[in-house]
Amino acid sequence: MQLRKMMLMLTALGAMSGLMAGCGDDDGGAKGCTSNDECAGTEICHPDANVCVTTCSTGSDCPDTAKTCASIDGTATGTKICQCSTDALCNTGSETANMVCSDLDNVCVTKCTANADCGSGRVCDTASGQCEEDGGNTPTTCSGEAQSTCKYGQFCSSGTCTEVPAPTCANFDPAQGGKQPIWTASSTGPIIYEVTPTFFDTDNSWCTTGRTAKARVRAYQPAGSSLTFPPQKQGLQGFFYVKVRGDEESGVGLITGYSTSNGGKNAEFTVNFCTTPTSTTLSIGLYFTNGNEVCGRLTRN
Repeated sequence: MQLRKMMLMLTALGAMSGLMAGCGDDDGGAKGCTSNDECAGTEICHPDANVCVTTCSTGSDCPDTAKTCASIDGTATGTKICQCSTDALCNTGSETANMVCSDLDNVCVTKCTANADCGSGRVCDTASGQCEEDGGNTPTTCSGEAQSTCKYGQFCSSGTCTEVPAPTCANFDPAQGGKQPIWTASSTGPIIYEVTPTFFDTDNSWCTTGRTAKARVRAYQPAGSSLTFPPQKQGLQGFFYVKVRGDEESGVGLITGYSTSNGGKNAEFTVNFCTTPTSTTLSIGLYFTNGNEVCGRLTRN
């Protein structure tokens, strides 16, 4: 009887170790690395994705998150590693969907939010969280503001082409009841590149009760298109305000101080929101039709 109990315990432990193989950090992200020494005994450091990946002989050696056993470099002699196939499998057992199956490397990695999260020669698609190959033709330096000479989805910030921020607020998080972001670098709509809080106090000219929260918004139309912003706010269409639980409404009526520049390619305006008399913070989500989703957190000082 004792021997049988011991065998059952060993079997259970073996199953647990199999489930743990290939897992990332305890926080649900992929374990980053720069060398094989930083990975477990059955793992190696992926040379491009810079995460620890499980080596294998067959698919049965791999965890449920990455069941394909294939050569790391696509050759017959390359080291075989466990490779993923879908984002959903990469997030198996995780409470958050912060992992993606890398389009370039076929391994589970944490979603990127900026180019700095990607390796050399790669850029971050903040909408999908995927690192992509950099075409090499887009300048990294710029002058002026808005899109300048940067690629669509970037803006000129202090002389450097910078990715627009990813929508990480609850307003655009379906897991929290928010709206599903759909913008990608292949979209064609206006880009909101800056949301700056400007006011959070009583303003009876806008809200007869409660407090008024305001933010200055700056946006641009794609340089490669013929689209421009209308000269007057009354002609503006397709601008939306998204609330924390995903409810949305037209945001045009919230706008004051509207102006355009650069032949109508750039627009700047203030958006106004009514809050309760005791509110001190407000999370807002904004987007134009076919444009990027962007978040703003307005706080009363």
